[in-house]
Amino acid sequence: MVARASSKEKTMAFQGFPEGKSQIIPLPLAFFRQLLPQIDHLGELKLTVYVFWRLEQIEGAFRFLRQADFLQDEAFIQGLGCPLEEALQRAVRRGALLEAQLDTQAGPDRLYFLNSPKGRAALRAIQSGQWHPPGAGAPPAAPPSQPANIFRLYEENIGPLTPLIAEALGEAEDTYPAGWIEDAMRIAVERNKRTWRYVAAILERWQREGRHDKKETPKDRSDAAEARRKYIEGEFSDHIEH
Repeated sequence: MVARASSKEKTMAFQGFPEGKSQIIPLPLAFFRQLLPQIDHLGELKLTVYVFWRLEQIEGAFRFLRQADFLQDEAFIQGLGCPLEEALQRAVRRGALLEAQLDTQAGPDRLYFLNSPKGRAALRAIQSGQWHPPGAGAPPAAPPSQPANIFRLYEENIGPLTPLIAEALGEAEDTYPAGWIEDAMRIAVERNKRTWRYVAAILERWQREGRHDKKETPKDRSDAAEARRKYIEGEFSDHIEH
């Protein structure tokens, strides 16, 4: 008899890695050759990989996470499979993470560093009193938001994804900031000009002339008709039906 997945299991299934550029999180060779064979606890493994990702999003010479920072990511905590404290202490005992305990105005705080040269240097500086980590005792940081996938945005807002459009989107991803592409699609939807040619024309103009965002004023609204006339007769005339 073949086991059938429940409807809940089907909805929870991973849908696959998206098309387009994805952020790559580097893992050192020592993780695979030395650390990974030793880890025998799923929660510890999840936590260790998660720390590499979260620290990659942080700027600064010395990067760390506090226990409260982990708790801000509800999806991670729910999928951890064990108490956060247990996973943290396993990773500390294993030597993957380094723990520093601080007394702050908000009370005791614990900081976690990767056991890397910079992490070890930070721990020594804290223990010797030569460095006090900025942000210790501050409100916890939320996990970074997931950047929009332009292929999905196109299908949801413009139309079906064809091989030619997919190629054009990939080239646009290499040329323009992701936020520009998302905003240009939004403008195309607002103006009911749902074509890639129109989106591309906006992006090309921003690249050529610079993007100068500003809040709309009453004068801007009174000039809307004139602005539309300029778009129709000028830069986007080949892409607008009129």
